Amino acid sequence: MNTSYAYFGIGIVMLLALIAFTNPGLFGQRGDETIIVPLSPVATSSAFALSSSAFGEGTSIPSKYTCDATPAESQISPPLSIASPPVGTKTFAIIMEDPDVPKALKPDGTFLHWVLFNIPGNLTDLKEKTMEGLLGANGAGKNSYIGPCPPKEYQPVEHRYLFTLYALDTSLTLKVGASKQDMLKAMQGHILEQTALMGRYKKI
Repeated sequence: MNTSYAYFGIGIVMLLALIAFTNPGLFGQRGDETIIVPLSPVATSSAFALSSSAFGEGTSIPSKYTCDATPAESQISPPLSIASPPVGTKTFAIIMEDPDVPKALKPDGTFLHWVLFNIPGNLTDLKEKTMEGLLGANGAGKNSYIGPCPPKEYQPVEHRYLFTLYALDTSLTLKVGASKQDMLKAMQGHILEQTALMGRYKKI
């Protein structure tokens, strides 16, 4: 009985080897390289992007948009431009965060500067100090934009500031003052694409 199973197994192996030899692409092979083909490729648009006329990717944010220019309650958000939003976009949402906060000041090392949602999906330009959309609560508990303000007495003295833009297929049923967590929860299942812009700032 064991011998029969052995011969049967050898026969199966030889049959598969013959099929693979006569059909080299059937098992996703190209020469000695194994090709793994995804069952359903994810379509993404590399053209979807966030930019600013005030600063470039990875460059310094002008002091006009920081705590060096005005008090926190009256600071001005920078102008932002949205390129090639995905088809079906109804609204946009933006989260701006500083991931370089000293752990001595904040254990998780991140400060939330800006939460903005329900920005009209047909809008491609947000002017500085924009009035578009609804404001969520920032890290200070205020419904406003707070500009870069890295403390000089801690390292690093220059911080990064990440503006993440979300294209959504719906409007969020949230009110002014909603938290970042509430917004992220409401966006689940509705994010068509997301992109980001990073700026830097060192306090004057």
